[in-house]
Amino acid sequence: MKPAPFKYVIARTLDEALAAKAEYGDEARFLAGGQSLVPTMNFRMAMPAVLIDINPLTELSGIKANGVTRIGAMTRYRMLEADAGIGERLRIIHEALPHIAHPQIRNRGTLGGNLSHADPASEMPAIMLALNATLYLRSAKAARQIAARDFFVGALETVIAPDEMLTEIVVPHLPANSGACFMEVARRQGDFAIAGIAAIVTRGADGTCTRARLTYCGVAQTPFYADDAAQSLIGGPVTPAAIKQAAALAMEALDPPGNSHADPSYQRHVAGVLTRRALATAWART
Repeated sequence: MKPAPFKYVIARTLDEALAAKAEYGDEARFLAGGQSLVPTMNFRMAMPAVLIDINPLTELSGIKANGVTRIGAMTRYRMLEADAGIGERLRIIHEALPHIAHPQIRNRGTLGGNLSHADPASEMPAIMLALNATLYLRSAKAARQIAARDFFVGALETVIAPDEMLTEIVVPHLPANSGACFMEVARRQGDFAIAGIAAIVTRGADGTCTRARLTYCGVAQTPFYADDAAQSLIGGPVTPAAIKQAAALAMEALDPPGNSHADPSYQRHVAGVLTRRALATAWART
């Protein structure tokens, strides 16, 4: 298991990285943490002609909060785990991190690399979708921003153009009286999830739900947003009956592909169970 031959380029500035990507286009891949890219190269599922190493780009790493939380694309999971502000403002991210692979992987893996890889079984794409994050892209010529809901277009496929790089993720803070919960079921700790859910609800002054988001990983070709199920919660209290109805709507909307660990019907069943549990927990946290 060795990768196909490739050219190795070290980018020491963002301009250098973008210039190299503009030159090589689809033939080049950025090397950040490498925790997803390198295994696919070793199995020759990915065979880029050029690797552009962006590890020297420290300006793309870090977490800043000022009304929103801005996370550099090169920010490693270990930094997210250690950041007290993330735990306070965006608890759902902290809750999901222990489910992501193992500590050795999280020491190297980057948030931007994970989102760019766009594995539908991965946790962070679903969480960024639930949090309504905005992803910032740069090329040598222009910059643009994309809502998480429009970023993932297929399994291992995003809207990133051949000459672009994901540089920053901006996450809005949740409204007051919001509760969030992430849960997943996997065969073993660190495995990709059979099904996972990110649930966010907001309680109004009158005790009713004013905002709800339900997103899933592992059960579709992209992170899945159960819009109808979430909308069914708004306008009333999140009672056991309301939770049961939302779970039923989510299960009806899901069309899981199945995998080596679970067939589609079992994935759908697990998603329903997780929906009921995560919603009850999220509402209790409001």
